[in-house]
Amino acid sequence: MTTVAVVYHSGFGHTQALAEAVAKGAQAVPGTKVSLIPVAEAEAREAELDAADAIIFGSPTYMGGVSAEFAKFKDWTSKRWMEGTWRNKLASGFTVSASWNGDKHNTIYQLLTLAVQHGMVWVGLGLPPGNNHSKGSSEDINRLGASVGAMAQAHADLGVEGIAASDFKTFEALGRRVAEAAGRWKEVPLAQAA
Repeated sequence: MTTVAVVYHSGFGHTQALAEAVAKGAQAVPGTKVSLIPVAEAEAREAELDAADAIIFGSPTYMGGVSAEFAKFKDWTSKRWMEGTWRNKLASGFTVSASWNGDKHNTIYQLLTLAVQHGMVWVGLGLPPGNNHSKGSSEDINRLGASVGAMAQAHADLGVEGIAASDFKTFEALGRRVAEAAGRWKEVPLAQAA
């Protein structure tokens, strides 16, 4: 059994809906167990995070970076860092903002930095960019052209219905990719993975 934890903060429901899409994608991989963990529950559910083969981090992009609530979680993880608890786990990340750009890359890089400081191994999205030529459309998977992690755009004046169906498909693809990679990674003897 491969275990994947999706730990996230959601201010208005968009990030939670996308976290659920990531979980759906991961659960589609046979032999995968997924835990959805809001950052407010992380301390109470630390055993699930510590036992996971992969952790996927998710935060909305607020003012060009992770939310304050996610930053508190990030700081809380310092004990795990000191103990090396998450070393050699796989990691990935995702974000959403109202703007098409919104400096989402900065958020993803904050998530990546958190992971590599923990000694985790980052898994990128692994999809070609969509909607980047004259025959493309906003219905293309990976319509925002992300590589490092998954990114979505949601209109600020709408709820979850303001997220494109193609973004949900992109986030499911991220979950599948991480779960598949975690299954392969688990098979590598630790001496080779270190």
